[in-house]
Amino acid sequence: MLSYLKRKLEERRLKRKFKEYGYEVKQFKLKELGQVEYAQWLHPFEGPKEVTDSHIRFYQSLASRGSMIIDIGAHTGDTTVPMGLSVGKEGLVLGLEPNQYVFEILKKNASLNPDKTNIVPLPFAATTEDGEFVFNYSDASFCNGGYLSQIKDQNHHHRYELKVQGRNLDRYLREHHAEWLPKLALIKVDTEGYDKDILENISDIIAEFRPNIMAECYKKLRLNERYELFDSIARHDYTVYMNDCDYLDEGFVDSSERVKLTRETMNIRKHIEVLATPN
Repeated sequence: MLSYLKRKLEERRLKRKFKEYGYEVKQFKLKELGQVEYAQWLHPFEGPKEVTDSHIRFYQSLASRGSMIIDIGAHTGDTTVPMGLSVGKEGLVLGLEPNQYVFEILKKNASLNPDKTNIVPLPFAATTEDGEFVFNYSDASFCNGGYLSQIKDQNHHHRYELKVQGRNLDRYLREHHAEWLPKLALIKVDTEGYDKDILENISDIIAEFRPNIMAECYKKLRLNERYELFDSIARHDYTVYMNDCDYLDEGFVDSSERVKLTRETMNIRKHIEVLATPN
């Protein structure tokens, strides 16, 4: 009991005191690609990350070698690096992360494995218009958070504010990466409840190039917000799945790997990892 209380007091202290944390470069041995590297952020609230063959196979099932992936809410790069390894040096992964402290780790991860990946880190959020925005975080060293001020249910307990830059992503992509857009295979959005707004802002990109979509149904979203998230994807003639079927009873399972979602089942769990594929 005493050790538990000490641990909780230490966590509270760490949450309230700002510190900029570095990284440790780890090596992972993969069957096909050999040794790869990953920069593990040393923030005490950041769990250990791994790069595995199964991660890469998953992204290879959604994006072929030489294609383009956009990782919105890339954080330190724990999804960005496997994405980059899956599409290879001849492909392109854009990783968006507006948090200046986390971005330094993402930038390091983008520089690792230069013979195997082509990752471009971008230090801004995907927003409706270009400008400065305030993100909310749960600790003073800005580990976990996002544009939570836009969630109608304000009880998210992310009290620490950080000013970040935002860019209109549709405009940015057409101005800077137009030649890659026909190769766009996957868009991943993980922005703590702001996913629906981002998907609506890049609606024309989705309609024109029809990439696979990964998104997060954030646990704090209300029912109408869950419907809006589903609609922002399904209206482009996509099939929407929950990408973790182990949590459901029989009757919802569409296949052994994915669970088909409808508008009405978007509240089947508080938090849902969404995967959508074009029909």
